[in-house]
Amino acid sequence: MDGFTDIRAGGWVRHLPARLIPYALLARFDRPIGSWLLFLPGLWSICLAARGVGQGLWLILLFFVGSFVMRGAGCVVNDLWDRKMDRLVTRTAGRPLAAGILRPIDALLFLALLCLIGLGVLLQLNNAARALGVFSLLLVVLYPLAKRVTWWPQIMLGVTFGWGAPMGYAAATGHLSWPALPLYAGTILWILGYDTIYAHQDREDDALIGIKSTARLFGTRTRALLAVCYTGTIILVGLAMTGDSPLGLLALLLPAALLARQIIQLDINNQALCLRLFKSNREVGFAVALAILIDRLA
Repeated sequence: MDGFTDIRAGGWVRHLPARLIPYALLARFDRPIGSWLLFLPGLWSICLAARGVGQGLWLILLFFVGSFVMRGAGCVVNDLWDRKMDRLVTRTAGRPLAAGILRPIDALLFLALLCLIGLGVLLQLNNAARALGVFSLLLVVLYPLAKRVTWWPQIMLGVTFGWGAPMGYAAATGHLSWPALPLYAGTILWILGYDTIYAHQDREDDALIGIKSTARLFGTRTRALLAVCYTGTIILVGLAMTGDSPLGLLALLLPAALLARQIIQLDINNQALCLRLFKSNREVGFAVALAILIDRLA
């Protein structure tokens, strides 16, 4: 476990000019899985509520760009809050702010640039989606504080990362209605589950420095938590579906099987496996989107 890190400085980012590499690492552009996971709840709601192929594809493009930009912004905010604690955790000690490669002022200027790009995306949406997008900034700022005050920071991450579900629905319809509620609740449970797996990578270091998480709270009982969260996710997504055919519900068996595999394979003491299972949720998210599309089209 000593020396474990998920930073990928030797990946594609090594081809960037040297002065840009720390910014790419700060925004986690070397590890886009977080951007994909931020994008997927919005994809679900767009698939559920888009009024046509043209509108759906346009919104998917906007949410895709916005997710990568705003996930980067969220990482900058997180690292500004956590730079002192990150130095004490093996996995995060090499982050640019924690390692002193970038100064806080550098990060703030980069954050302003990312937010400016995000604003450009937001202005392409309708008023309802814009309002939800502005409110999400508060969630992004508050999330890093959660692990200091509650054993359930993964729920706060779910509320924040799952915000694309109501926002995507509003972008497609101009308002919020019943299907957005169970869909959002389902995303929160999904994120609570997969981020608990992720948090097991830092469980021992977090205990030493007093950081709270559901990984520490549940420990060896994590499988039971995942079973509840993932079952709830599938049920709530099924409730959000509006089609009359059972094909959509049958299609949910694929993501259900992928989630069950995570529960079966989990070893909370294997950091590399926890990271791999966490990353597998991208495929889960696309399988859910496929089920929603089948429900709409059947």
